[in-house]
Amino acid sequence: MATAYIGIGSNLGNREENCFRAIELLIEKGVKVTKRSSLYKTAPWGIKDQPEFINMAIEVETEVVPGELLRILKEIEVRLGRNKGKRWGPRVIDLDILFYDDLVLKTPDLDIPHPEMQKRTFVLEPLSEIAPDKIHPVLKTTVKDLLFKSREASAN
Repeated sequence: MATAYIGIGSNLGNREENCFRAIELLIEKGVKVTKRSSLYKTAPWGIKDQPEFINMAIEVETEVVPGELLRILKEIEVRLGRNKGKRWGPRVIDLDILFYDDLVLKTPDLDIPHPEMQKRTFVLEPLSEIAPDKIHPVLKTTVKDLLFKSREASAN
């Protein structure tokens, strides 16, 4: 059984409901949710002229391999109404694999750990709530330290 961490975000429609519905659909697919962060209201990243996001993170236990987990997440995004739009643009739901055990994986479709997470406070805040001492397998530092560095960088 693998432990994975998934980032969840929404800035269109009923943002909170979109996040919770994504979790329900993940559970329906047989993925066991073991921890959930609080909901965080966050400013948009990348493209600034769009509604605020609601972000959260979950810890899951799963027997599916990373590629299959990604397929499940993409299926849930489509089911909830996500359309291909602008990169970093508005979305009904966004589901990202942040960590999958201590795996380091780079394929054309999937990078684990998530390659930009250390630069994104909106990912690190909810993740730090549920896994502050999780060590990033590439950067060799904890999530809480990555959050501290991200906040410092944002302040400068």
